[in-house]
Amino acid sequence: MRIPDFKLERYFADWEFKAPYLLCSSDLESMSIKELLAYEPGAAEEFHDLWLGYTESAGNPALRAGIADIYQQIEPSQTLVFSGAEEAIFIFMHAALEKGDHLIVHYPAYQSLFEIADAIGCEVTHWVAQEESGWNLDLDFLESSIRPNTRAIVINCPHNPTGYLMSHTDFERLIEIARQHNLLLFSDEVYRLLEYDEQNRLPAACNLYENAVSLGVMSKAYGLAGLRIGWIATQNREIFKQIASFKDYTTICNSAPSEFLATLALRHSKKILARNLGIIQENLQLLDRFFEQWQDYFQWQKPLAGPIAFPRLQKGVPVADFCRKLVEKKGVLLLPGTLYSENNNNFRIGFGRRNMPEALQRLEDFLREL
Repeated sequence: MRIPDFKLERYFADWEFKAPYLLCSSDLESMSIKELLAYEPGAAEEFHDLWLGYTESAGNPALRAGIADIYQQIEPSQTLVFSGAEEAIFIFMHAALEKGDHLIVHYPAYQSLFEIADAIGCEVTHWVAQEESGWNLDLDFLESSIRPNTRAIVINCPHNPTGYLMSHTDFERLIEIARQHNLLLFSDEVYRLLEYDEQNRLPAACNLYENAVSLGVMSKAYGLAGLRIGWIATQNREIFKQIASFKDYTTICNSAPSEFLATLALRHSKKILARNLGIIQENLQLLDRFFEQWQDYFQWQKPLAGPIAFPRLQKGVPVADFCRKLVEKKGVLLLPGTLYSENNNNFRIGFGRRNMPEALQRLEDFLREL
């Protein structure tokens, strides 16, 4: 299989560990192993005694039980653990799709959510979110786009990069459309549990629909990207079996230390999520004031969930040039929207890190110097 470069990841390869201020990160403030072990008495000693042999291919049973607790209709045996969300996406696409199948993908999107299917030889329809209507999705367009060879719908909610969150009514209609046409629904839910208002939180797709595959990861809501632990949860036995079988050709099994630490984090998820939401809320207040002050330069749509948003640069400067000059002059990294689509003057801003106030001040200094 030949696949184009992953533009976003190549961009980060160039800048992520060079720029002192990452104002576009999609994850949350992380922590050290020592800090994580401190959540539970005796955890450090247990970690030191951990056996470093092979682990179970489907994932440590304790970890799978912890993952199942996130959902209401899912048993541990209906969860499958991977080396990050990326592996889960890659395997789902190969297990579920064949050349000639049709896929409908929420767009803009993390590139692997559509690029892998395209490389397989699938037909891909972009289900484009409308910026002018708050990044909403047109469900009539979705329904009219379904073809005889449509195999799956891909949704990402809360959304990367906009922070959009579908309404409960629209989500229920989405589920019903998928059910009527017997389609798989791949639901990227890596930012679920980071809703600013818990009443807006959508049910996990795998709870509502028998053919849904819900994607989760420790990197985003939990801020533990270095663990490289992701998972899927589904009631569909056949797709589960196909995904589990394909995994034998990738990582086979996961890192024992990572599984231990992920299991520990899930046992203390309420505290970790509260910590992370606190960081988001404090930083959002700063962003609201910043974008109000600089409203002539930027169009700001406040997100509903997660640590990222997708403002528009309104001045005549191309966003890629703006982001390049900012990182070169001030060491502040933003993610140009051109990495999502060519004709895009938005940029991704991330506000899940504790040093965001300092990065924001440097951005403001840069704007004053223009």
